[in-house]
Amino acid sequence: MATMGSLIGLVNKIQRACTVLGDHGGNDGFSLPTLWEALPSVAVVGGQSSGKSSVLESIVGRDFLPRGSGIVTRRPLVLQLHKTEDGQQDYAEFLHLPRRKFSDFALVRKEIQDETDRITGKTKQISPVPIQLSIYSPNVVNLTLIDLPGLTKVAVEGQPESIVQEIESMVRSYVEKPNCIILAISPANQDIATSDAIKLAREVDPTGDRTFGVMTKLDLMDKGTNALDVLEGRAYKLQHPWVGIVNRSQADINRNVDMIIARRKEREYFDNSPDYSHLASKMGSEYLAKLLSKHLEAVIRARIPSITSLINKTIDELESEMDHLGRPIAVDAGAQLYTILELCRAFDKIFKEHLDGGRPGGDRIYGVFDNQLPAALRKLPFDRHLSLQNVRKVVSEADGYQPHLIAPEQGYRRLIESALNYFRGPAEASVDAVHYVLKELVRKSIAETQELKRFPTLQSELAAASYHSLEKFREESRKTTVRLVDMEASYLTVEFFRKLPQEVEKVGSDARGSTAANSTNNSAPTMDRYSEAHFRRIASNVSSYIGMVAETLKNTIPKAVVHCQVREAKRSLLTYFYTQVGRKEAKQLAQMLDEDPALMERRQQCAKRLELYKSARDEIEAVSWA
Repeated sequence: MATMGSLIGLVNKIQRACTVLGDHGGNDGFSLPTLWEALPSVAVVGGQSSGKSSVLESIVGRDFLPRGSGIVTRRPLVLQLHKTEDGQQDYAEFLHLPRRKFSDFALVRKEIQDETDRITGKTKQISPVPIQLSIYSPNVVNLTLIDLPGLTKVAVEGQPESIVQEIESMVRSYVEKPNCIILAISPANQDIATSDAIKLAREVDPTGDRTFGVMTKLDLMDKGTNALDVLEGRAYKLQHPWVGIVNRSQADINRNVDMIIARRKEREYFDNSPDYSHLASKMGSEYLAKLLSKHLEAVIRARIPSITSLINKTIDELESEMDHLGRPIAVDAGAQLYTILELCRAFDKIFKEHLDGGRPGGDRIYGVFDNQLPAALRKLPFDRHLSLQNVRKVVSEADGYQPHLIAPEQGYRRLIESALNYFRGPAEASVDAVHYVLKELVRKSIAETQELKRFPTLQSELAAASYHSLEKFREESRKTTVRLVDMEASYLTVEFFRKLPQEVEKVGSDARGSTAANSTNNSAPTMDRYSEAHFRRIASNVSSYIGMVAETLKNTIPKAVVHCQVREAKRSLLTYFYTQVGRKEAKQLAQMLDEDPALMERRQQCAKRLELYKSARDEIEAVSWA
């Protein structure tokens, strides 16, 4: 079984670590439930001038809180008490001033005031940002208390009208948490029915299970009156007994009466009081501190299973977050180069999956060959090129002064060669279309490579190098496809043309026969090789040849594009990048792995949280089974 106070001491330590990390219920981008919210705490609630400061100082045994009229506590004060061995000197530490110990508690008071002013300015504004103060003393019990601004009903000069609601909202944000123990402070010289602390506690804790009532200023009640109805639970019953406190008088405060003496005077007051002597053993600030410490210890022990469960769940989520964010980069140049190459392999793998069909996108290249290229070939202006007028013009110009004898070979060649030039456009368009698809797949693959998200500089350089390679592949592909078109124009298929003289001769023979048969009929037209039908036949023959070439190119252009662009992208997309990386020095490699500062900060925070939660789990298990 854990020793008395050891669990509270551990919780103090964990809460302090939570505050260091800002993991105290604030929204810093992490959606994880905070360990701070799962740990029990004691919030001190009361109206202004209800005696809150005096209660806290009585529990601590030191005069350390700022005093004055109006609103003095303007930021939450997380006060952690650590019991030390007898004979050791009291000292205090602030979280915002690590490794500085305050043994003069007047300086503690000044630092609280200065730190408050640092956030709120020298005004009467409030701030929800807490001040963390730890006090080490043999005269305290292990306990964590949260001092909150005093509840008020009206705004005073220098305060906005919204201050009343702002204070209540801040206080409520602490006390409405189910793990918060409410220390409700009410002065005895006011009617309990008007107590701001009790009113708020009743709203957030209607059963009273989490509320401890504290009655202050018992010595200031009118003579002949007492607070027994409240202290004995008749006026307002709580699940826990009320505790009466006798604060130092203003004269004692002005004379700087020692707290130890003040505690002794408080005990004497209850021992000698005709009204409260029968309750003396359960009254006073020392009893209140022990009561809270004992209750807090019991609550913590009861909630260890749920706290451990939360910690384990959060550790799993943080581990997953760390895997997503990536581990820190080594400073060694060799390790950095290895990391870069590993990232490139991850990117290259995803890029190939897009091309090979494991991921979407590669099918768009097939769409270029199956849809765009045939459509572009169909739209070529061969109808205009092979119009009767153009054929007559080209054939006639090809004859020169000497008309052709059998077939207009030069006319055919000129018509075909000029027609084949039209194929350059679809060929180059196919090259460009595949190039743009490959560029888009590079961009997409970089975005989908989770490991690369950490390194915007590397992403940029990898993309630039990949685009450089794709440009090189495009240029080679353009040369090859244009060369295919040029080859068709350089050597015309001879079998096609060998049929033409026979057809012409046959047509000429038929024409002569027809002329002889109709020699007696002068109205019958004579078939001339320069007739409209002859030019139409030439256009038809050229069109057939062009169609044959188009079918050939429709098959060979995709082969050339795939060979020069797609296959090369799969084989050597990163060759140029590897060449560039191999020339870089260590400093340049480090610059390539220069992470997004926001991501680095997030990983550091995540790593600190992970360390905190693992340490908390180990220590809670060790203490709970001790």
